[in-house]
Amino acid sequence: MKVVIYSRVSTTVQDYTRQTEELMEYARKMSYEVVGTFEEKVSGGKNNEDRPKLMEMIDFVKTNQVDKVLTWELSRIGRNTIEVLKTIKLLNDNCISLYIKNYNIETLNDKCEINPLSQFMIQILTSVSEMEKTTIRQRIKSGYDSYRKAGGKVGRKEGFRKDEKELLTEHRDVVKLLKQGLSIRKVMKLTGKSSGTVQKLKNFI
Repeated sequence: MKVVIYSRVSTTVQDYTRQTEELMEYARKMSYEVVGTFEEKVSGGKNNEDRPKLMEMIDFVKTNQVDKVLTWELSRIGRNTIEVLKTIKLLNDNCISLYIKNYNIETLNDKCEINPLSQFMIQILTSVSEMEKTTIRQRIKSGYDSYRKAGGKVGRKEGFRKDEKELLTEHRDVVKLLKQGLSIRKVMKLTGKSSGTVQKLKNFI
């Protein structure tokens, strides 16, 4: 059975090594053939199109006869309920099961039929994850508002702003690919930069 591994962490100070190693160990235990490993550091709240490695993984499994995607936990696929369900539906439509290790559940059975229990659990788990994200965001906003009312200031210091020349220099790789005529999505995949950054640089040039 051919499988791929998808690991994700939200910040640059976190490490996805443990996720990948434990999934590799599981694959060895089950005698699976790991044909691809996709790892990235990006917020799970972003849209799928803004997550280069996830998009690369989806393209890969659709064209390489992959049977299963292994991930450590559902939140690694994403914290946006709609985007997670979009990914799972795409995998289901291509008869590719998603295995979630920390809950030991799969989206499809051996006959490529949807597992109704896992489907129900996934909808509940993604909804709870998104609710937690929203609650945290509201708490942060409330804290900022209270700080501002007390006379505090948040955000960048006055006068701080990267000019066009600095941005073009900092992201030479993006500029080079854009000048070659590559699409924004393709440049995102190749460089790992966000759609906002690539679009801004495209506007500059």
